[in-house]
Amino acid sequence: MYYFLFLKRKVVTRLNALLIKVKEVSAAVLPITLIVLILHFTLTPLNSILLIRFLLGAVFIIIGLSVFLTGVDLSISPIGNLMGSVLAKSNNYWIVAVAGLGLGFFISIAEPDLHVLAAQISNITSGFIGHWTLVIVVSVGIAVLLSLGLIRIVLNFPLYKLLTILYLLILVLALFSSPEFLAISFDASGATTGAMTVPFVMALSIGVSALKSDSKASEKDSFGLVAIASCGAIISVMIMSIFSGVNEISGSLEEEKIQAESFFQPFMEQIPLQVKDTFLALAPILILFLIFQVISFKLSRRAFLRVLIGMGYTYAGLVVFFIGVNAGFMKVGTTVGIRLAQIGNIPILAVIGFVIGCLTILAEPAVYVLTHQIETVTSGYVQRKVVLIALAAGVGVSIALSVLRVLVPEIQLWHYLLPGYVIAIGLMFFVPKLFVGIAFDSGGVASGPMTATFVLAFISGIAEGTEGADVLIDGFGVIAMVALTPLIALQVLGLIFKIKLGKGGASDADDSEPERV
Repeated sequence: MYYFLFLKRKVVTRLNALLIKVKEVSAAVLPITLIVLILHFTLTPLNSILLIRFLLGAVFIIIGLSVFLTGVDLSISPIGNLMGSVLAKSNNYWIVAVAGLGLGFFISIAEPDLHVLAAQISNITSGFIGHWTLVIVVSVGIAVLLSLGLIRIVLNFPLYKLLTILYLLILVLALFSSPEFLAISFDASGATTGAMTVPFVMALSIGVSALKSDSKASEKDSFGLVAIASCGAIISVMIMSIFSGVNEISGSLEEEKIQAESFFQPFMEQIPLQVKDTFLALAPILILFLIFQVISFKLSRRAFLRVLIGMGYTYAGLVVFFIGVNAGFMKVGTTVGIRLAQIGNIPILAVIGFVIGCLTILAEPAVYVLTHQIETVTSGYVQRKVVLIALAAGVGVSIALSVLRVLVPEIQLWHYLLPGYVIAIGLMFFVPKLFVGIAFDSGGVASGPMTATFVLAFISGIAEGTEGADVLIDGFGVIAMVALTPLIALQVLGLIFKIKLGKGGASDADDSEPERV
């Protein structure tokens, strides 16, 4: 009888947790769905079969992401915390470095947003840049920089100094990269910091930094690892561009890939593909967990089973999510973009882009993870609603600017990125150092599932429908913009925070406990 009641409580608890995730994810997907429906009945009427596929795809995404995020809470985040604690207790730089390489590679391989981006690039380039080629190259870069970021925490090396060095390196590499690879590299950086990577990396960061005796240093070091790791994606793709010797890549979106002939067939075709690919992506993480369980974790039977059940949720959720994305959701984003471009009204397109940007960021699942973490680590002094408002403004502007870049031939991606990163790096020397880590981590998490799916497809569609625009050069780069603007928006917020407190100077002394904002 007691066992039955205990089991009943466990089931009710799991269902409540799942319902909370459904509510959060629905808030992310439904605004985009509503925008598509409004555009369908006004500016861009869609084929009925394509519209139904989009709505069914939205349902798949809501269910898939909800189950996936529940699984992440049960498995990926606890594994990250455990591994972070193990690495910190080892007090051995070599162990930290090697473990960082392995963990960074395998968690990046499993990131759904990266696979979505890689699939789009592979389709547009007709396989010239292969899906798994891009995923592996990016994952190697993430692994190297994650390892470097963990060592930074152990050595107490200032975050702003390391980020300055990394972005100067990126600036030099950009001079030798082709425009196509430049856009892809920055988009890859944003796509790697999604709903899988962010909880794991942040848990790993907190696990390592929490064992420091200095509580203020621990608080600051809880942020910034996501930003460092995402630099690895940019650097690795740029290096691939330089060594490949390819100066130009052509690509386009074929109309027959956009227009739907069948309703159920695309969903049925995706099932075996996603079942296999998702298993290949998650298997290394499961194997690592089992190895660590035997060597050091020694979890109780109940805790061990909880993680395994969470991995099952993660797997099932990813399969359903990918089916919804590939079978129905992205096609409509592309089609809407193409038809809006044919209208040719720049102000209307810019406004639509701004609204999509604001709605997308306000409910990105990974953003919820970060903003809650910010409130927790700062004991509520930096409130999540303030961070969300700053992020919404920044990302809304980034999508509007991306639309303008496609429609105005004279504007190129580096016209935004170069001054943007100069401003972001310059601000690091004047804002409280806690806000540096928060801002750069926010830049990574802002580009989540909705950006990697609908928004990227939407901008690519505008590029395809605009005469003289190139899908690879002009269509890609929007994730890079989404990742850039929060760096400036949140550091400006930190500057306001600092001015409000009447502080001066740019030293780490600025990081005394802030008042509630």
